Amino acid sequence: MPLLASSHPFLPKSIVCLREGFGKKYLAADLIAGVTVGIIAIPLAMAFAINSGPGLTPQMGLYTAIVAGFLVSLFGGSRVSIAGPTGAFMPILYVIVQFHGYDGLCIASVMAGIILLLLMGVFKLGSLIKFIPYPVTTGFTSGIAIIIFASQMKDMFGLQMGSPPPEFVHKWGAYWAAYQLHGINVASTLIGIGGIVLMVLVRRFVPRIPGAIVAVVAASVVVAVFQLDTRFGVETIQSKFGGIPRELPSINVSWVGAITFDKVRELIPAATTIALLASIESLLCCVVADGMIGGRHKSNCELVAQGGANIASIFFGGLPATGAIARTAANVKSGGRTPLAGMIHAVFVLLCMVLLAPLAAKIPLPIFASVLIVVAWNMSEKDHFLSLFRAPRSDILVLLTTFGLTVLADLTVAVMVGMVLAAMLFMKRMSEVTSLGVLRDEISETGTELPDPTDPQSLEQRDIPAGVEVYEINGPFFFGVADRLKDTLRELGDKPKVFILRMRRVPAIDATGMHALDEFYDKCHKQGTRLLLSGVHAQPVFAMQKYGLIDKIGLDNMCDNVDEALQKARELTGAPAPQPAVVAGDPKISS
Repeated sequence: MPLLASSHPFLPKSIVCLREGFGKKYLAADLIAGVTVGIIAIPLAMAFAINSGPGLTPQMGLYTAIVAGFLVSLFGGSRVSIAGPTGAFMPILYVIVQFHGYDGLCIASVMAGIILLLLMGVFKLGSLIKFIPYPVTTGFTSGIAIIIFASQMKDMFGLQMGSPPPEFVHKWGAYWAAYQLHGINVASTLIGIGGIVLMVLVRRFVPRIPGAIVAVVAASVVVAVFQLDTRFGVETIQSKFGGIPRELPSINVSWVGAITFDKVRELIPAATTIALLASIESLLCCVVADGMIGGRHKSNCELVAQGGANIASIFFGGLPATGAIARTAANVKSGGRTPLAGMIHAVFVLLCMVLLAPLAAKIPLPIFASVLIVVAWNMSEKDHFLSLFRAPRSDILVLLTTFGLTVLADLTVAVMVGMVLAAMLFMKRMSEVTSLGVLRDEISETGTELPDPTDPQSLEQRDIPAGVEVYEINGPFFFGVADRLKDTLRELGDKPKVFILRMRRVPAIDATGMHALDEFYDKCHKQGTRLLLSGVHAQPVFAMQKYGLIDKIGLDNMCDNVDEALQKARELTGAPAPQPAVVAGDPKISS
C-alpha cells in the first residue's frame, strides 16, 4: 500500500500522474505544449520584470519563470497550471521597490511565501479564499488592468523621463510634463502601436500562433535593420540593461543582511497583499484549468507549492510568481495534460536564455509596452465589470470602492477595505432577514431538506423520478454559499437529466450568488441537464431579472412549487405519474 493515497491533499499531481503512467501520447503532447508555453512566457516574463519597479532587469523575470515555473509544476496541485511572473503583481511590486528597493522586495516576497506555505497551505486556510466576494476580485482585477495600462506610457511613446511616480494621478502629471519638455519619440510610438495592431491581427486570423512572440521578433528585426536604436533613440534591452547574461540562475542572499525587525514589521501589509494576490490568482487559474480538462485540483497542495516556489525564486534572483491564466490556457489548448508540460516550459525558457541571450539585445522596450497593454485589456474583465452594474446597489458600491482604491490608492488598501465593506454589507443583509436566524444547511445533499418527516412539503412524501435530482438552498444565497453550488454537479456520480433547485427558503441573492447560478446553469446546459428553479421569492426574482438570468434560464424553467417542478421533470424524462398518496397536512401547500 503506498504511503500516500492519490487523494491525499498534499500529494503533488506530478506524483499522481507518475503513478498513473506517462503514455507516449502524453509525452509528445506535453513536449509540444511546454515549448509553446515557453515561447509565450519569454517576452511576458521580461516585460513583467522590467515594469515591476526601477532597477529590475529582464533576466529576473526569466529566472522567475524558470525556477517558480518548474517547482510549481513539480510540487503543485494542478495537472496543467503554469506559474510565473504575472501582471497582477506589477503595481504592488513597483511600490515596494520604489520605497524599499529590491532588498525590501525580497524580504516581502519571502514573507509572502511563508504565509502561502504555512498559513494558507499547511494549515489549510487556503479554502477561505473562496469566500472573497466576486465584486471585490473583479474590482481590484479591473483596477490592476488600468494601472498596468497607465504604467506603459513612458516606453510606449518613448518619453524622456526618469521612473514615473507610483501614484496614478501623479504618473499622468509626470507624463504630461515630459511630453511638454521633450515631446514623444515617433519611432518608439510607431513600434508600440504597430505591436498592438500586429498582436490583434495574429489573434484574429492565426490564433494558434503566440501574438506576443511574433510582435517581439518583428519589432526586433525592424530595429536591427533600420538601426532605430542608434539613429532615432529607440530604447532597447541592450541600451538600458546592457543585454541579458548567458548564465544559469545563481543563489542570491545579498538581501538577507537587510532584514531587521522594523523592516519586517513595515513590510507585513505588502507581504500579505502579495500572498493574497498569489493565492487568489493561482487558485483561480486552477479552477479555469479544471474547467478546460475536466479535472480537479488540490487547493492546499497548490498553495504550498506556490509558497515554496516564491521563496526559491527570490533566492535565485527572481520575483514573486503565481498561476498565469493565459499561459495555462495556452498549455491546455496546445495539448498539455500533465505537470511535465510546465516543467518543460521552464527548461525551454532556461535554454533560450542561455543560447539566445545575445539576440535579445535588440528587443525594443516599446514592444514590451504593447504586450502589456494587450495583457491589461485581456485582464480588465470589462464584460464582468459592466454586468455587475445590474447587481444590487451594495455590490456596486463594493465594486467601485475596490476599483477606485486600487487605482487611486494601492492594492493593500483596496483589498482590505473591499473585504471589510463586503463583510459589513453581509452582516447588514443578515440583519434584514432575522426571522431566518443563522445561515443553515446551505445546500442539502441528502434529498431530505427537513428533519421532520411529517412536514407536508418534505420530499419524503413525494415520488422523485429516476434521472432527477432535487437540491435545496436554505437561507440567503450570498457569496458564502456560491462555492458549494459550483461543486454540486461534479459531486454527483451519474449526470441527471433534470436538476431541480428549490429556492423556497432563499429570501435574498447577491451578485456572487447570481454569478454562481449563472455558471451552474452553463454547466447543466453543457452536459445536457435541464435546470428547473422552484419556489423563487420576490427579491431573488427581481435581482435575477435585472441581472439577465431569468431570460437566460427561461420562464418555462421557473416553477411556483416543487410539485409543479416534479411534474415538469416527469414530462421531460418520460416518467409515469406517481400513485396517489395521503400525506399529513394539506398536500396542495408546497413551494
